[in-house]
Amino acid sequence: MQTHQELKILFLFAMFPQMPGSSGTTQSMKKTIGHRGVETTTGETTYKKTTSSALKGAIQLGIAHTVGSLSQKAERDVLMQDFVVVESIFFPSEGSNLTPAHHYSDFRFKTYAPIAFRYFRELFGIRPDDYLYSLCNEPLIELSNPGASGSLFYVSSDDEFIIKTVQHKEAEFLQKLLPGYFMNINQNKRTLLPKFYGLYCVQAGGKNIRIVVMNNLLPRIIPMHLKYDLKGSTYKRRASPKEREKGVPIYKDLDFIQDLPDGLLLESDNYNALCKTIQRDCLLLQSFKIMDYSLLMGIHNMDQAIRERERVVGNSGDSGGSEGAVTPDQRRPQTQKSLYCTAMESIQGEARGKGALDSEDHMGGIPARNSKGERLLIYIGIIDILQSYRFIKKLEHSWKALVHDGDTVSVHRPGFYAERFQQFMCNTVFKKIPCKYAYKCFFFFFLIGCDSIESGRPDLVPRTPPLGDNTADCEANLSTSSLGSTGVATTSPPLR
Repeated sequence: MQTHQELKILFLFAMFPQMPGSSGTTQSMKKTIGHRGVETTTGETTYKKTTSSALKGAIQLGIAHTVGSLSQKAERDVLMQDFVVVESIFFPSEGSNLTPAHHYSDFRFKTYAPIAFRYFRELFGIRPDDYLYSLCNEPLIELSNPGASGSLFYVSSDDEFIIKTVQHKEAEFLQKLLPGYFMNINQNKRTLLPKFYGLYCVQAGGKNIRIVVMNNLLPRIIPMHLKYDLKGSTYKRRASPKEREKGVPIYKDLDFIQDLPDGLLLESDNYNALCKTIQRDCLLLQSFKIMDYSLLMGIHNMDQAIRERERVVGNSGDSGGSEGAVTPDQRRPQTQKSLYCTAMESIQGEARGKGALDSEDHMGGIPARNSKGERLLIYIGIIDILQSYRFIKKLEHSWKALVHDGDTVSVHRPGFYAERFQQFMCNTVFKKIPCKYAYKCFFFFFLIGCDSIESGRPDLVPRTPPLGDNTADCEANLSTSSLGSTGVATTSPPLR
């Protein structure tokens, strides 16, 4: 009969199978994270022992074939059986009547729910030729900072799409999620949830490598000065020392509270639209019993980028300003193929169509300020939604709750998790512009009013807003473009 100590060790191994020493040698643990590894001879990344270059080639060959064959099928309404359809095609290295020859090993390519995903792409204005051009015209770019999940991440050369490897359970859960996801996207395109454009599987070397194509949240053309992965949890939610050594680390909840205690300041309309979108998305995730998701956020500091560019220009002695940090004013992105996919479009406003940009050149970011008054562009989206509150998650939460405060750990009941996530984002991370900006705007309007009286037009005098005790009564609807370096408005936005 097993002792109490042996039962405890078995429980730990069942709960945390990736613990050091649970599988493989010490040397192999250094080389692999989950299914992602590195070849010791060439240094190339592998996934389930398939090299990254072979996987990228198989993905592009498979998507080119499936999209091409799908274009020959007549468009029609999506039926329930369309969500469970799986199409398969074999790619021998010597080629066949249906597939071209290639220099990789033989593989099979599966496409899940092709009709349904074609409809999703159409909803977001992605034409088949644009989809093919983005993913198959140029080599896919492997992201060098994939995170601790053990997944591989690729981005298309035009910055439009992200390709991520997913586990079998995640792919299976996404298939079950598709009908509900379909209904939600139909009713509401304004969402911070991932936009799924395709689910595929590459069978190579006796292994199944499942991948999902999504929208890219953080454009590489815009330098991100800060990145955060936020859950609303405080238990061990701090970037590791190894992560902090990276050029742009991905910080976590405790880091945000320490670095930005005053939060990120948004104008009233953007704050209300953002919180409404987060609330709606959390309710949907809760209804599907989804949890353990995060808010991925990239912050571009416009004022810091200008200082960096001036510093580089000063050191080089070049007054042309053609070098240095890339800012939205210097370089515009390539034609945008997806609608409703920038951070600003995800929370409010009409989709701007093919290649159109924000009139204030915000490059799709949400304008904000930090406590120093610096102008920011925020790029956000909810990620990692393919985690259902299954038995193993219940077991994990029960174990952690015994050792730590159950309300602080990240693994929690879906309802509690959604409420805590929403409260943290709308009360700690994002805040409305405080009252001091409204006072400056009020004095500016007072001067305009004096000029209006002198000009004989007292009807142009703005009405004085009441100054109540509630800070919400004195918030001004200020955009970042209407504030000068001193914080005084340079246009005439209406006061509440």
